[in-house]
Amino acid sequence: MSRKYFGTDGIRGRVGEYPITPDFMLKLGWAAGMAFRKMGACRVLVGKDTRISGYMFESALEAGLSAAGADVMLLGPMPTPAIAYLTRTFHAEAGIVISASHNPHDDNGIKFFSGQGTKLPDELELMIEELMDQPMTVVESAKLGKVSRINDAAGRYIEFCKSSVPTTTDFAGLKVVIDCAHGATYKVAPNVLRELGAQVTVLSAAPDGLNINENCGSTHMEALQAAVLVGHADLGIAFDGDGDRVLMVDHTGAIVDGDELLFIIARDLQDRGKLRGGVVGTLMSNLGLELALEELQIPFTRAKVGDRYVIAEMLEREWHLGGENSGHIVCAQHTTTGDAIIAALQVLLALKRRGETLAQARHGLRKCPQVLINVHFNGSGGDPVQDPEVTQACERVTTAMKGRGRVLLRKSGTEPLVRVMVEGDEELQVRRYAEELAKLVGEVCA
Repeated sequence: MSRKYFGTDGIRGRVGEYPITPDFMLKLGWAAGMAFRKMGACRVLVGKDTRISGYMFESALEAGLSAAGADVMLLGPMPTPAIAYLTRTFHAEAGIVISASHNPHDDNGIKFFSGQGTKLPDELELMIEELMDQPMTVVESAKLGKVSRINDAAGRYIEFCKSSVPTTTDFAGLKVVIDCAHGATYKVAPNVLRELGAQVTVLSAAPDGLNINENCGSTHMEALQAAVLVGHADLGIAFDGDGDRVLMVDHTGAIVDGDELLFIIARDLQDRGKLRGGVVGTLMSNLGLELALEELQIPFTRAKVGDRYVIAEMLEREWHLGGENSGHIVCAQHTTTGDAIIAALQVLLALKRRGETLAQARHGLRKCPQVLINVHFNGSGGDPVQDPEVTQACERVTTAMKGRGRVLLRKSGTEPLVRVMVEGDEELQVRRYAEELAKLVGEVCA
C-alpha cells in the first residue's frame, strides 16, 4: 500500500507549505496519538533540533497528542538518536523528532520512533495515514493527555554516549575540533568529548533558529578543515543538524567520509573479535569499501539508500554494523539507529587502540573515483530514472567501463533531486560519463 505522507525518512518539506503546516501537525499529533493509544496507556516523547519552526510544530503536535489522550514528555533540542534512546529508557510508546536533518532552516519534518527506539512498523505508519483522513475528535476532558518536560534529558544522553566506550577510556592528549552545525548536538557533543578527556575546540554551537547547517556541519566542511589546520589539531568531527550523521577531517585537512569511518570501525571490531557478521552499506557505498573489507574477509552487502533500509538489512542478517557514505553509521551493539556521537567515539577508540592517526587509519581503504551529480526534478511527468533514453545511456556507459565500474541513478527520498552516480577506475572518464548522464537526465526533467 502506497504512503500518502510518509517518505523514506518520515515527513519532510518546506515550512508553511503543505504538509509542513501547523494545522497538519495538529492533526498528525492527534492521528499518531490515536494509533499509539490502541496499544494501551500512551506516553510519547517529543524532541526537536534547533530550527525556529520547531517551537510552532512542537506546540501543534503537543495539542494533537493531548486531544487524543496521549501523555506528552517534551525533551527540547536533542539529537535524533538521543530521542530514540530516551524513548526506550522511559518505556514510552513512541518518540517524535521534529527535524529536517541536514536541510536548511526553512525546511522541517517529522520522524517517529517506536517504543523500541526503531523506525515505526509499516502497519503503524499506514494506520496513522488512515486516521489523518478521518474527522478529528477530542477525548473527554478527564482523559486528555498531560504534558511534562524532561529536564535532565541531555545529562542522561551524555552518560549513554560515554557508556559506549570502556570506563577506562581516556582521550587525554587528543586535540579535537568539532563542528555542531548550530544544531541539536551543540550542548551534548562538546561535553561528551571533554568528559572523556579530549581537548576540544567547538565550532558552530550558537544556534539562533536560522543558522542550522548554514555553511557548517557535515554538509559544509570548509570551516572545520581550516580550523584543524590552523589549530594543529589531531582531527576534526562534523555533525549534521540533528546529530545522526558524522564526517571527519584528518590532521592534513582531508575529509574522511562515512565509508572510511565504517571501514575503521569494522577493522577494529574484527581485531577484537567483536564483529558480528559483516557490514551493510548502500548502493552508494564506494566500491573501494567493498574491496577493502573483502581483503579482511569481512562480509559486505548493499541495501537501498536510506538508514531505514540499512537497519532493516542489519536486522535481517543479525549484523551489528552498517551505514552510508554520507555519515549515517549504525553501531547496533550500542544503539538502534544512526548516532553521530557514538560512531565518532568508536572511531576515536579504534585510533587509540591501534596507535594510529586518522590519516594512517583511512589508508587501509583505497577509494575508487566516484562522481555524484544532483539534478533537480520537479516531480511532474514521468520518472526520469525509468526513461528509455536514460536507461539506454546508462547501459552504454556500464558496457564501456568493461566491468570496472558502475552506474546508479535514483530519486532522493527527501529532496526533489535525481542523483546520478558513476564509479570506476579512471577519474576523468568517470566524471565525463557522470556529466553526460546528468545532462541527459536534466533534459528529460525539463
